Amino acid sequence: MVKDQLIREIESLPKEFYADILYFVGYLKLKRLKNTPETMLLSEKSLAKDWDTPEENEAWADL
Repeated sequence: MVKDQLIREIESLPKEFYADILYFVGYLKLKRLKNTPETMLLSEKSLAKDWDTPEENEAWADL
């Protein structure tokens, strides 16, 4: 619901603001990364081979 509202709000703005919105999204992603424990970030790539499988996706699909 919030995602749909966000999309509607973005679509209602002039296209000149799209670059600013994209910049802000990048800022939010960077802010989130700065708050993520370093060990989690470092292990993510090595564990991805086990996590990114059809079996894992099916196991977690109901959550």
